[in-house]
Amino acid sequence: MSVERIQQHFRDSAALQLEVLDALSMPIAAAVDTMFGALANGNKILACGNGASAADAQRFAAQLISRFERERPGLPAIALSADAAVLTAFGEDGGFDEIYAKQVRALGHAGDVLFAVTASGESPNVLAAILEAHEREMIVIALTGNGGGSANDALSDTDIHISVPSGRVARIHEVHLLTIHCLCDGIDAMLLGED
Repeated sequence: MSVERIQQHFRDSAALQLEVLDALSMPIAAAVDTMFGALANGNKILACGNGASAADAQRFAAQLISRFERERPGLPAIALSADAAVLTAFGEDGGFDEIYAKQVRALGHAGDVLFAVTASGESPNVLAAILEAHEREMIVIALTGNGGGSANDALSDTDIHISVPSGRVARIHEVHLLTIHCLCDGIDAMLLGED
């Protein structure tokens, strides 16, 4: 592989991050406020996604439960993609499209937040989870890319949509990771003060 090709990935990533700085700052700040409000009221955050987005959801939940950059008490968050027994039970019964919706139905309550991560916005199981979250009177924070696809249409007026304006999946995931870091840092700053 050429060094120039590698350097181009860095340039493209940096360019997109600078391009979306202003557009994503407000929805990310609104998401921090919403998540902090839910946590401060004794509610929890349920996170879901598929593939790399599942890993992002798990990273987010882990950083809330454990810590981000500063020590603090753990915060209630559950990655719905993390329990292999639950996922394979649904898969065995042919219910992959419902794996997250059923968990939201079992674990979600009014005032909780669903953090739905989907680069394409087209994941049927994430879309079903969004609809179920609305049934449970939960707020949805959707982290998507390229306009959000069907997830954009599934969101309500009270939900928050953070959509990375790119069609390149790798670039979308890079901004998703930065967004997750901003969310964790923002929650910590509200809890512990800015350092």
